[in-house]
Amino acid sequence: MSRMNALIRQDGFRRVTVAQGETKVSREEDVVLTTVLGSCIAACFYDPIVRVGGINHYLLAEGQAADPASMQRYGLYAMEVLINEMLKMGAVRHRMKARIFGGATMHRGFRDIGGANIAFARRFLQDERIPLVGEDVGGTCARRVEFRAALGLARCRSVTDAPPPVVQRPVRPVAVKPPETTGDVEFF
Repeated sequence: MSRMNALIRQDGFRRVTVAQGETKVSREEDVVLTTVLGSCIAACFYDPIVRVGGINHYLLAEGQAADPASMQRYGLYAMEVLINEMLKMGAVRHRMKARIFGGATMHRGFRDIGGANIAFARRFLQDERIPLVGEDVGGTCARRVEFRAALGLARCRSVTDAPPPVVQRPVRPVAVKPPETTGDVEFF
């Protein structure tokens, strides 16, 4: 991976955001690839011998688009791009291992986009004989994924939709000055 636009944090890691329809691959140990998912899926692939890994973020399991940039929104294209980018960096398909994240049901009453995305990812990995070594999928919460691609380390945190806690502040009595009376009548 050439120098990515990354935010260097105080912890010394370069964080690279992966948006919907994007794929990023790295062999640099200080790079953390991050994304936030709802019903989308992020697949994290890793080749432990050449120490290269990558992540994609796809929106829908299946679909078609006229332009290649939009095609990465769909599972099959996103998976193939991820594999091909890793192969360019020396990875070998039969050594790849995978983790998948996301696929939540974000809105009840809509079709189960998350479930379809999960089913596609599992089927793709099985068909390609890429071992699925971990997953955090389904449910109703969004997720934040962090992937240290060069080391194959992934962390997933649930993002709840709970309102922020209410901060109780002490009530201070306010002195109210009585209005001056002028003899006039005031109606409210």
